[in-house]
Amino acid sequence: MIKSMTGFGKSGFEINHKKVTVEIKSLNSKQADISTRIPSLYREKEMEIRKEISDRLVRGKIDFGIFIENLGENGNAVINEGVVKSYFSELSRISQGLSIPVNERLLQIVMRLPDTVKVTYETLEEEEWEILRKHIFLAFQETDLFRIREGKALEKDLRENLGTITRLLDEIAPYEQPRIENVRNRLTANLESLQLNGNIDANRFEQELIFYLERLDFNEEKVRLANHCVFFLETLEEAESNGKKLSFIAQEIGREINTIGSKANESNIQRIVVQMKDALERIKEQVLNIL
Repeated sequence: MIKSMTGFGKSGFEINHKKVTVEIKSLNSKQADISTRIPSLYREKEMEIRKEISDRLVRGKIDFGIFIENLGENGNAVINEGVVKSYFSELSRISQGLSIPVNERLLQIVMRLPDTVKVTYETLEEEEWEILRKHIFLAFQETDLFRIREGKALEKDLRENLGTITRLLDEIAPYEQPRIENVRNRLTANLESLQLNGNIDANRFEQELIFYLERLDFNEEKVRLANHCVFFLETLEEAESNGKKLSFIAQEIGREINTIGSKANESNIQRIVVQMKDALERIKEQVLNIL
């Protein structure tokens, strides 16, 4: 079973007059690239959260966020009344001394000055952390299910494209023997056109011809390519998703296709090779998003 690195999970709860929402988004990446957005109340648990993200989601560009919405009338920010009165009194006195009228704009100026608003910080209680931890795990589970669904779609496309490569591999066979005969006839005709008047060592020519034709033989590459395709399918069916392993196999498939193309020396086979490469490129693009 394969999993995509693309995923999304969300969970939320209400506690102490606030609504807390946990969101996880992930995209493809070579390593675990984790970004977190955690409110100050839960910041002390950030390292523990990061470890859980790394252990459970393994790989990908992962955005993790905890969002708090205040449902009560009181917030964490409180006006520091004593400081505001002190500022206002001093500024009023200065304004009167300068014969400047005192109006509502003075209060606006006062509220921009330091320490006019104080923030009270909550202490994270163990009960609240346990509830949050439970919902983080629920978001992980939802993300994992999303990845599995995306993985099924990827697997379908991978099998189709790999099937295209194996089908095209079978289509090469009718052109192989005529290809060898064409090369033999062309070399013989070229030699005869030199008009050497029989000064040719026929045995040596046949030996060189066999050596040259052996260099054009790609039966080994065909066998290896077929084996790599079988290995790719076996890896798709493994219990654990392994995108890196599939990527390595795809590289080996590409190596054999390239070698067949370089040895082909026949236009019909080269057309088939081009189609194989097209299917392989689609496989490589899809493998990049597999966990």
